[in-house]
Amino acid sequence: MTTSSFTLGHRTVNRMGYGAMQLAGPQVFGPPKDHGAALAVLRAALEAGVNHIDTSDFYGPYVTNRLIREALAPYPQDLVIVTKVGARRGDDGAWLRADSRQELIDAVHSNLRHLGLDVLEVVNMRAWGNLHSPDESSIEAPFTVLAELQQQGLIRHLGVSNVSAAQVAQARAIAPVVCVQNHYNLVHRDDDALIDTLAADGIAYVPFFPLGGFTPLQSSKLDEVARQLGATPMQVALAWLLQRSANILLIPGTSSVGHLRENLAAVEVELSAEVTGVLEGV
Repeated sequence: MTTSSFTLGHRTVNRMGYGAMQLAGPQVFGPPKDHGAALAVLRAALEAGVNHIDTSDFYGPYVTNRLIREALAPYPQDLVIVTKVGARRGDDGAWLRADSRQELIDAVHSNLRHLGLDVLEVVNMRAWGNLHSPDESSIEAPFTVLAELQQQGLIRHLGVSNVSAAQVAQARAIAPVVCVQNHYNLVHRDDDALIDTLAADGIAYVPFFPLGGFTPLQSSKLDEVARQLGATPMQVALAWLLQRSANILLIPGTSSVGHLRENLAAVEVELSAEVTGVLEGV
């Protein structure tokens, strides 16, 4: 049986959270096609017990943070909103690097303003590399800026995103890291060793693209297991992540209340050792 909660900073959150990225328009750019539906998804998530929401001011840009504030403020005391900085959107929707000192300071203040908060609970520093994987460049300069903003009381806890194990160690030498957000799922498992290291230190690991991202997971073995269990392939993929390690926090995104409920129901899917073995052969 998987444990249902884990520590994120000084808070305890349910391991099944919600990622707000898909509430923005196509390619995470512009407003949602149905504003009311976006608000409904956020409210339904909280009603279902979600208390960990992942967002960023560069989703939209500004779209998801404004929706979160409109739908959920004043925020419940147990809600942990995690945001990230280090990128921005071009006028054409391009994803651009934005990790200079001033860009990071501006981004933290922008997230505070659009979310309507006095302090950000957790801020992830999104390192560069490419969309799916890190490079090995130093993150000392940008992470130091965030550590200074933490000292000023604008940020409670720090995390890192799209990073290698060496970059995690580099960040931890500057300030405590409470979470690592990297590309990881049933078929993309480069971080197996890192997850185990973080678990031993009580640090949360938050997979992005837990269901494959812009190209959803597809596997006949996954489909067959799902049929046997009476679940959807995506529920099985999420259940596998929950079973993989107790420090994994999930933030699957959706713009549909029905799909949200389907994702949240993955916590009820139990995988036998035999089924887990089949899945790990995908």
